[in-house]
Amino acid sequence: MAVTLTPVALDRVQRFLQRDPTALGLRFGVERTGCSGWGHVADLARDRREGDAVFEQDGVRIFVDAQSLPLVDGTRIDFTRQGLSETFVFDNPNASAECGCGESFTTGPG
Repeated sequence: MAVTLTPVALDRVQRFLQRDPTALGLRFGVERTGCSGWGHVADLARDRREGDAVFEQDGVRIFVDAQSLPLVDGTRIDFTRQGLSETFVFDNPNASAECGCGESFTTGPG
């Protein structure tokens, strides 16, 4: 499978990359956080690490570390605006439940 960006998210990431020519692409993964266990993290990729899976979409490279890949494989990243708020939104087919505040998710049987 892969990690993909919607057209709106792709445009947003491309703009971030244009402002920082030292960045290699987008780094996407998970970290332990919140009440459910895992939280999505996204930032500009500064290096390619051993074990990274690299997906490319319209010239944007998405770097995912080996530990995160099973938890995010198949995720579609979107970008939304609502009023004054702007945020990336993650449609992760591996998430079986989310905490009430939406900060974290779990995988596997509920």
